[in-house]
Amino acid sequence: MNLGALVDLGVDPEYLKSELKKLKLENFKVEFKADQRKGITGTRAHVLIIEKKRKSQISHDQHHHSRNLHDIKEIINQSSLNDFVKIKSLEIFQKIAEAEAKIHGKSIDQIHFHEVGAIDSIVDIVGAAVCIDYLKPDKIMSSSVEVGGGFVQCEHGIFPVPAPATAEILKNIPVKSGAVQSETTTPTGAAILATMVIEFTDKIQFTIHKTGYGIGSKDFDIPNVLRVHLGVLIGHPVSGEEVHTVSLVECNIDDMNPEMYGHIMDLLFEKGADDVFITPIIMKKARPASKLSVLCSPEIDNEIINILLTHTTSFGVRIQKLDKIVLKREFQKIITKYGPVTLKTAIYKGKKLKSKPEYEDCIRIAKEKNIPVHLVYQEINKLIASFNSDDD
Repeated sequence: MNLGALVDLGVDPEYLKSELKKLKLENFKVEFKADQRKGITGTRAHVLIIEKKRKSQISHDQHHHSRNLHDIKEIINQSSLNDFVKIKSLEIFQKIAEAEAKIHGKSIDQIHFHEVGAIDSIVDIVGAAVCIDYLKPDKIMSSSVEVGGGFVQCEHGIFPVPAPATAEILKNIPVKSGAVQSETTTPTGAAILATMVIEFTDKIQFTIHKTGYGIGSKDFDIPNVLRVHLGVLIGHPVSGEEVHTVSLVECNIDDMNPEMYGHIMDLLFEKGADDVFITPIIMKKARPASKLSVLCSPEIDNEIINILLTHTTSFGVRIQKLDKIVLKREFQKIITKYGPVTLKTAIYKGKKLKSKPEYEDCIRIAKEKNIPVHLVYQEINKLIASFNSDDD
């Protein structure tokens, strides 16, 4: 369904087929055809496996072959696919291997892919990476993942949906269930999402330019389609700005030893907080106090709340969702007389707006050269000014 949706969105099917041939896997072909579910028309992708002995075609549901991660790595690495496709494909397989290893209590090397090791699943995963490389989106977003309901037949028996591997792969990713009494997200699909998606949100904050529909093989009470949009973020189609949904978690503290704040801030940053800041405030009874604020991804809300409730004296926290607008950034290495430094440049409306060196690089150089850090900044600012004059 993913391949069908991306071809329906605009990926050239012949290009996709030619790239998949680079895997040097024999006895398969991919077909794309128009199909519909509940009146919605889209593209259905079908992987056909050609059985040499019988010289007949059988569907991917009937053909399974066991491979381990090493086998799959060899197939992908020995191909002539580009580096992006190889890296992303292997990241997807790595996620599945890690999930299976944890579930079965084995090492990754001991895991054998059965359904996922089949040719059709290799095509699904590598094809997904090829399609993303073809479209080259700046950002991939997804709604909460619908896992379905009921039970699913796995290699080791019948399990409730989501299947164990799917549930493990979707850890820390928002999910929903019950749309149909059938499996709607497989381990392969979950791993593709977990690897490719930058942000999971049910808020649509972009202008839709085109929509593609991938048609599924089953027929449900609701349309069995995967819908994919190609769009531009609202308000800044070419500016390079990005809008992220973030959580602001806060608590007021008037009775904690100030020495504790440094340790708590370290814990919050280690957990993945985007920013932590403290604001002096006056609370009831004119008590001087501090407001501890944390900006973070919604996916780690619970971990941040847990730190604030267990490591501070606060009896409660506040949380709200905000839109965070950030400029697109570019990073480049520049050579100074003190050594290489990473330069971060902000892009606004297609133009370079401002540049600054990475703080850690400047501190490292100051320590290595035993010089004041402001001299490092002076040298870099001179180079930035010369770059800007050259651009003019």
